[in-house]
Amino acid sequence: MDIILKYFSEFSSLQLQQFEALEGLYKEWNEKINVVSRKDIDQIYLHHVLHSLSIAAIANFKPGAEVIDIGCGGGFPCIPLAIFFPEVKFHAVDSIGKKLKVVEAVAEGANIKNITTQHTRAEEIKNRKFDFAISRAVAPLKELWTWSKPLLKKENRNEINNGLICLKGGDLHQEIFESGTRPKMMSVYDIFNEDFFKEKYIIYVKKN
Repeated sequence: MDIILKYFSEFSSLQLQQFEALEGLYKEWNEKINVVSRKDIDQIYLHHVLHSLSIAAIANFKPGAEVIDIGCGGGFPCIPLAIFFPEVKFHAVDSIGKKLKVVEAVAEGANIKNITTQHTRAEEIKNRKFDFAISRAVAPLKELWTWSKPLLKKENRNEINNGLICLKGGDLHQEIFESGTRPKMMSVYDIFNEDFFKEKYIIYVKKN
């Protein structure tokens, strides 16, 4: 938890309680349904929570914004971001139902009210639009953009244009080239000066 407070300070008492609850909840649920690797569970605040919050460092979602987490897995990045932005609506989508069970249990246990879940694939959602799509290490950028683009609203209400914001690692040049997009790429290490974030990036593709 200290690593979160190293970079962020203006949290309400409720937000602090919610962040503090995450470690115990994930350790409990990870024993039942494995969503975090064994080696990562003891580093959950650095490897998962802070990594998720790097999106908050570049995108200040306004109250009322709607954000879809594509392939949310166990709830990263959507759960830390839902705590950070309590007035933003997050919709967690995954094709694996048991992972959503973890998201729902953690959200309930940490008293997070602004997350909804849906057991589906992003490309099957036809009746909703969002300001942003977010994702972490789910699929190649080309696929993520194909899934995200139809789900994005046309009108922009936030400080940056509606679009896809995803967290990725390693050499991404070929993946970006194959995607046909021209994203903005930011180093997480430049935001959070921790060795773990070397070669980890935020990729932002804005909707035209």
